[in-house]
Amino acid sequence: MTLLQSRNYLRWFMTTMPLVQRTSGLFKRTETLFQGFCKFRPRILIDVTKIDMSTTILGFKISMPIMIAPTAMQKMAHPEGEYATARAASAANTIMTLSSWATSSVEEVASTGPGIRFFQLYVYKDRNVVAQLVRRAERAGFKAIALTVDTPRLGRREADIKNRFNLPPFLTLKNFEGLDLGKMDKSDDSGLASYVAGQIDRSLSWKDVQWLQTITSLPILVKGVITAEDTRLAIQAGAAGIIVSNHGARQLDYVPATIMALEEVVKAAQGRVPVFLDGGVRRGTDVFKALALGASGIFIGRPVVFSLAAEGEAGVRKVLQMLREEFELTMALSGCRSLKEITRNHIATEWDSPRTGIAPRL
Repeated sequence: MTLLQSRNYLRWFMTTMPLVQRTSGLFKRTETLFQGFCKFRPRILIDVTKIDMSTTILGFKISMPIMIAPTAMQKMAHPEGEYATARAASAANTIMTLSSWATSSVEEVASTGPGIRFFQLYVYKDRNVVAQLVRRAERAGFKAIALTVDTPRLGRREADIKNRFNLPPFLTLKNFEGLDLGKMDKSDDSGLASYVAGQIDRSLSWKDVQWLQTITSLPILVKGVITAEDTRLAIQAGAAGIIVSNHGARQLDYVPATIMALEEVVKAAQGRVPVFLDGGVRRGTDVFKALALGASGIFIGRPVVFSLAAEGEAGVRKVLQMLREEFELTMALSGCRSLKEITRNHIATEWDSPRTGIAPRL
């Protein structure tokens, strides 16, 4: 397969799979960005010979504001799973977030070499399990905890129920392998739903965000916020950052796409903590939209899993490079030489008030 064929295949995968999901009955669930959402307002006659996409996230400098979101069970997509993703993220000098439900442990991912990595955390009923997992991530060199807060119960994932989803017998949730929590029991519907019902703590509250800060020195990012009210509460609870996420539109029907909720959260944060966008990004232009609306960076999930399934580590490298090149081109054509030059004035959204300008003199 030539490079062009490979790139076209990955692009097809990234654009076609959401359509397949929509035509499979997921039309109530909004994850991707739709074209009519906003229009660009590019500035012209600006020297864009040099474009700097680098940024600093929680004190760590990375090459671009495009990071990897936590996606579970990656060895179901490719035999190397999280190993391949970790190496690809490191090669791109960006951040990878490892899922609690990874098929590679925090120690195994750390063994792939240097890299800036965050750890996504679900809170189990047994708090000793949580504390042990957080300390392992800290010892393995992970730099932050991304606490998922939108899953006291698993949403109704009808495809999982229809397929009776379960982990293949040769795979385990590696982080829990020694705790008798690494396997899912067979079920008449979804093995994952049964696992979540049995293990995840439905009583999770803001007090637990504060409790986490007593057992780790790592910054806590609260993942799953889509309202101004919860943004303010997260900051009061000591969150170091907010990740605007609707869990890939798989939890609650009729919630907004994350890009639609982003500006509300950014305004509520008032610059006190960084705000990140998780989900829905398929193009470099989408990255630009998110930053124009105030995001400090974005996380991609499905594009990573699709490219991992297509070509392993090489696929993840390519998808990161594709998004990087598209984002750089969008910056140049919009007249932005650095991330700080991307402003709200570079886009017009469907909810903006009509712009009124001074009529030119004749």
